Amino acid sequence: MLFYRLISSALLLPVVKVLSSSSAMALSSNVEKQCRGMSGMTRYLNQVEAAALDQELFTEYKFSVDQLMELAGLSVATAVAQAYPPTSYSSALIVCGPGNNGGDGLVAARHMALFGYKVAVHYPKRTPKPLYENLLEQCCKFGIHIVDKLLEPNELKNEYQVLVDALFGFSFKPPVREELKPALDALIDGGLPVCSVDIPSGWHVEDGPSSDHSLKPALLISLSAPKLCAKDEYLKGAKHYLGGRFLPPAIVKKYNLTLPEYPAQDQVVQLC
Repeated sequence: MLFYRLISSALLLPVVKVLSSSSAMALSSNVEKQCRGMSGMTRYLNQVEAAALDQELFTEYKFSVDQLMELAGLSVATAVAQAYPPTSYSSALIVCGPGNNGGDGLVAARHMALFGYKVAVHYPKRTPKPLYENLLEQCCKFGIHIVDKLLEPNELKNEYQVLVDALFGFSFKPPVREELKPALDALIDGGLPVCSVDIPSGWHVEDGPSSDHSLKPALLISLSAPKLCAKDEYLKGAKHYLGGRFLPPAIVKKYNLTLPEYPAQDQVVQLC
């Protein structure tokens, strides 16, 4: 009886493998079709539109900077948790810059700590404003380790399993300041999955990467609406999420955003 089972298993194994392979190929094909469909229906913003939309949220719709930062940071943390769950990627390093992207990263760090990650923050150039000082203090109160000196890029794998890139946003203009180069090098050469906030650090918001050695994230979390650089071939194979379930309907209509619907009560939607 046992011999029969062994023979049966041996005969069936190639069939199972073929079926599994076919299922995987079908699943991959469906994902690619979904990505193409999402990309086709979603509108991407240029630099002028992205800046104007942000400004309008502040002036016309009376959102405060800290209010939008909290919403953006929660979206980032949610997208990271969906793509790289803490059950498999338990330790995370968030690299924060001096601008709004850095503030989003500080908020995301707090939420990721609540989601179950062991979180550290590297914040090499701190912004001397109450909002940023308060966000950093909150991180400390939540037990988040503040890293003053980064490990060498090839050593980051010894401490972390995923990196969050909150270094530069869409208003970045080269060159990279000397004090921030080690942070960008860590993201580029760390050999870990990188999750970029809004646009990959160092990229032009429309033209994309400046060289073949630019940052190539494994996950991009667009905020409000995707920017033109998100279409760049350099991002091929990367996961792409949108976090912007806070836009007033009138602004969506004005900018003809044609955004996908968010599932259930989710703060993010996967585009690809």
